[in-house]
Amino acid sequence: MTKNYARIIIDISHEKVDRTFDYRIPENLLADISVGTRVLIPFGRGNTMRKGYVVEITAQAGYDPDKIKEIAGIVTDGVTAESRLITLAWWLKEQYGSTMNQALKTVLPVKQKVKPKEKKIIRSLLNREQLTGALNEAVKKNYKARIRLFSALLNNPVIPYEIAVNQMSLSASAIKPLIEKGEICLESEEIYRNPIKAGEQKGKTFKLNKEQQKIVNCFCQDYAAGIRKTYLIHGITGSGKTEVYMELIHNVIEDDRQVIVLIPEIALTYQTVMRFYGRFGNRVSIINSRLSAGERFDQFERAKNGDIDIMIGPRSALFTPFSRLGLILIDEEHESAYKSETVPRYHAREVAAKRARMENASLVLGSATPSLEAYSRAQRGDYQLFRLTERAKKDSSLANVSVVDLRQELKDGNKSIFSRRLQALMEEKLRKKEQIILFINRRGYANFVSCRSCGEAIRCPHCDVTLTLHNNSYLVCHYCGHHIPMPSKCPSCGSPYIANFGVGTQKIEQMTRKMFPQAKILRMDLDTTKEKGGHEAILSAFSEHEGDILIGTQMIVKGHDFPDVTLVGVLAADLSLNTPDYRSAERTFQLLTQAAGRAGRDAKRGDVIIQTYSPDHYSIVTAANQDYETFYNQEMAFRRLMKYPPASGLLTIQFSSRNEPVLGETAAAAGVFVTALGEPQDVQIIGPVEASVYKINDIYRKILYLKQENYDILIKIRDQMDGFSENHPELFEQVLIQYDFS
Repeated sequence: MTKNYARIIIDISHEKVDRTFDYRIPENLLADISVGTRVLIPFGRGNTMRKGYVVEITAQAGYDPDKIKEIAGIVTDGVTAESRLITLAWWLKEQYGSTMNQALKTVLPVKQKVKPKEKKIIRSLLNREQLTGALNEAVKKNYKARIRLFSALLNNPVIPYEIAVNQMSLSASAIKPLIEKGEICLESEEIYRNPIKAGEQKGKTFKLNKEQQKIVNCFCQDYAAGIRKTYLIHGITGSGKTEVYMELIHNVIEDDRQVIVLIPEIALTYQTVMRFYGRFGNRVSIINSRLSAGERFDQFERAKNGDIDIMIGPRSALFTPFSRLGLILIDEEHESAYKSETVPRYHAREVAAKRARMENASLVLGSATPSLEAYSRAQRGDYQLFRLTERAKKDSSLANVSVVDLRQELKDGNKSIFSRRLQALMEEKLRKKEQIILFINRRGYANFVSCRSCGEAIRCPHCDVTLTLHNNSYLVCHYCGHHIPMPSKCPSCGSPYIANFGVGTQKIEQMTRKMFPQAKILRMDLDTTKEKGGHEAILSAFSEHEGDILIGTQMIVKGHDFPDVTLVGVLAADLSLNTPDYRSAERTFQLLTQAAGRAGRDAKRGDVIIQTYSPDHYSIVTAANQDYETFYNQEMAFRRLMKYPPASGLLTIQFSSRNEPVLGETAAAAGVFVTALGEPQDVQIIGPVEASVYKINDIYRKILYLKQENYDILIKIRDQMDGFSENHPELFEQVLIQYDFS
């Protein structure tokens, strides 16, 4: 069946990307029109010619074919950034399984039209002699507002309106008569909000060492020769990856191309952005979730207009509408934050590779602890691998790492959360006026509250999880936000003997203050960084020595550079190791290695204490030795044995419903259907099983896992499952189906 209808969007805006219009594709244009093509169409009753973008090509008309208008022609004034992004949205839809509308809202997240910010100025229309006369006249008549204004204009013929109103107390009614008399005029210009609060610092450069320079030289030679490929920089913590990034960026923008720099989370923007801003000045901007709608709108407009060359941000920055993109750079590429948790469930690394190919751009990945996916591709030769084996600062060396067995601490009578070795080192560092980081992968006051009489833990009524104690006064669900006051009696049996178990950041802060009352303590977790600018405020305070000890979750051990931090304490290394996820060992290794990299980044020698109940686990042993190769080899052996990525592809099909019996019936029928497909290519099927958190916000979830080395076979099964759900609406009426590829 010929696909001769096109769905077209006219207004590319966040609210309206799902408002499409059907048009017939003329025979002579069938070969030239594809998703992303910019076309001319007759629109409305008057058939006014408008420009639009093709977002889908189909054989089925959305309504009466006789009433559908025809595309008038193709816009030939060059391919726009929006065209490429729409093409990328189509690829996302096909690759990860989503609707085109969901994909479009992912790649075009820009526009919630916000009123532009204006800068107003008051300009004098009088010469100096006339101004003096006007001032004298105002003095005679005791017009105090005019006296202030004319006096100021004698010193400067242009005054910002904001200063006139706020500092000179001039009202609109005082200014209006002067405008009418032709003595002054009010001018305004549209300005863009800039979220980077810093003065101009352009031009700061660094002298690279031999390893760093070798990477830069190789990249620049390839770039000059028109070679565009993917590079993986595996550099130990403190090896100067950021300086290398900046040299690569300098080379690309000198070629009049633009750059996207991805960082894994908001906590990294403070120090990272300031370093880039120090080198490139106003040509840098940022995107993150803490920006206001107006700030986000302005940054994408600046990018689209060519006012900036470098956009820095988390995975959403990947969709910056640059028209001359030359380089995408992903720092800390191993981070799980690069995987989207909403449909389409894409991974920024894969989408960046696709966009780089579309734009004829290079892709650079960097990490001290590369993901197994990236490193295995480098081993196969798909990526070019570079190594940085020494710290960039000559007088800086890797920290001394000690592993403490908490089982032995308990046997020896130490029931504190601080091992004896950690306590002794904390006292020593505080005495020397050096700084300390205490890391735990947990926020809140305690992990859960339970009854010592009946053993029941207090759980969320809407989710299959326990509630977390905060401030010793209220319990919170970290999935749906449900919260209740801390009860005085057990809700199950009425016993007064209820207590908190486990340790969170708030409790660690309390214990630290008790043990080291003289220390200035800062805490950084999701609770203390809710407000806009919260991350920057805490990191700035610690950087300025307003804190001796920084306590926090993952966000404090990734990417930060504090020269006076000489001790890092990892209080519970096992928390990430014991999660029900095949990546738990990898994430534990990465976290511990990153945490160890925060200590001793300057001339002072650093110490790291890893406290654990599993001191012999290979992820902890190799992290303590900073031995990535040994960890990679052991972990890949496990992945091959169990057929987990990257040794095999993994498709997760999730079924969710508020109706638990219906969910069970539908998931079981889907499992039977997939098994009956009889794929000859050795697809391993597991489930359907309950999700690790079975119920969230009163919605139950079951999962079907499919393993197969060939990714294309998994995509084929996904498409067949889509067909099965469409052909059996009675089964899927109350059940949502979602796909996730690993």
